[in-house]
Amino acid sequence: MISGRAVLLIADIGGYTDYMSSHRMSLAHAEVNTGRMLERMIDAAPGFDLIEIEGDAAFLSLQLGDGETDASIPVILDAALAMHRAFHLERAYVTANLCPCKGCKGASDLKLKFVAHVGEVATQTIRDRIKLVGIDVIFVHRMLKNPVDVAEYVLLSEELYRSGVDALPAPVHDVVSEFEGFGAVRGYYVDVEELDGETVMPTPSWPKRIGQTFAAVGPGVPYMLGLRDTRRAASAR
Repeated sequence: MISGRAVLLIADIGGYTDYMSSHRMSLAHAEVNTGRMLERMIDAAPGFDLIEIEGDAAFLSLQLGDGETDASIPVILDAALAMHRAFHLERAYVTANLCPCKGCKGASDLKLKFVAHVGEVATQTIRDRIKLVGIDVIFVHRMLKNPVDVAEYVLLSEELYRSGVDALPAPVHDVVSEFEGFGAVRGYYVDVEELDGETVMPTPSWPKRIGQTFAAVGPGVPYMLGLRDTRRAASAR
């Protein structure tokens, strides 16, 4: 087991529970589409290590060197913006396909939020898979349950915020959350739209729309037949 300091970042798809509450065909397509959006998001943040896919969320980390703190916020914001754009681009392709089911058209209601913290973690390798453990890992997951009323945001822990206040370019809002095991905790968030401005998504061509339709239909068959578990079922176990 190796210990060290790391940035912890979770990208969480909002609206996932309602999105996955569908009949079998829509649920199969929703599963495939969610997987594609998660893959695009992860690819957009190559500087971070993927620790785990947690149903509708990607848990990532970035190891820090000795004394390295102030550089964390710009790196986090750059990664969040890149992942946000990748998510919305793939979401646009999903909703533009020709399938009328909720698993395809309902993707337009999905949003993306981020929580980030910095702290001490221990790294375990189990069957070639990296796992992070420690109180700070628990804390960053608690941050997902917060009263922020913005649809898409980046929420920073107070410790992370204090390490580089001047690195935040957008209006910053504070929020107090009640976390189990931690009590009342203050955090700071920025609206992703205020960071990114107006993002214009391309209009997919007809060949692209047809290709995206087959991309949902074919891979969705194993879920329709019950040969593969959905993310919702797997994360509940």
